[in-house]
Amino acid sequence: MDGEIVRRSLRDVALSNALFGGARAVTAEVVCALRAIDARSATLLDVGTGVGDIPARLRREAARRGVALATMGVEGSETLARAARSPELPTVRADGRRLPFASRSVDIVTCSQLLHHFDEAQGVALLGEMHRVARRWVIVSDIRRSWLAAAGIWLASFPLGFHPVSRHDGVVSVLRGFTRRELRDAARAATGHTPLVRNRLGFRTTAAWRTDVPEDA
Repeated sequence: MDGEIVRRSLRDVALSNALFGGARAVTAEVVCALRAIDARSATLLDVGTGVGDIPARLRREAARRGVALATMGVEGSETLARAARSPELPTVRADGRRLPFASRSVDIVTCSQLLHHFDEAQGVALLGEMHRVARRWVIVSDIRRSWLAAAGIWLASFPLGFHPVSRHDGVVSVLRGFTRRELRDAARAATGHTPLVRNRLGFRTTAAWRTDVPEDA
């Protein structure tokens, strides 16, 4: 796809995240993780970072709580990796199923609205890699499957001026979303850990689990 269309579409996604709960959902989980870590600084890797809107929001939210959050990004697209890259968000082009980071090297590993793009086996590989790299927490935020949400994003896309690619992707993404049980089962299959799964406003579902505590502890 043309690079400009990719950038335009991801800007639409960032606006959708801001308006319809995607950003709030992952932010709420990261705030919980930072409270548990209870440190003045932490590191975070955002897999599938897009244009970097989520890490920017997380840095601001952490700073409000007196935490210096150093963020990094991973993108499969060279166009998006270049667009997201900044001094505050060093971003590498890589496959999320084969992350170029050492095991237990980052405090928190997140992905937002990414998992639904993968089939079951690929999703398990992605979650397993996130679990491997995370020293403390893994946080997954995705869309809760709903025909009502699909219709809503389709209708809202017109007054918001979304590109036709964004409009189509939004509807398809909602219909490829997850129930709470599906997201929990995917994380358990990938890692052996049972995550805390919550429904959030805006037809979002989050899963979060600690990697530094044994499952049977």
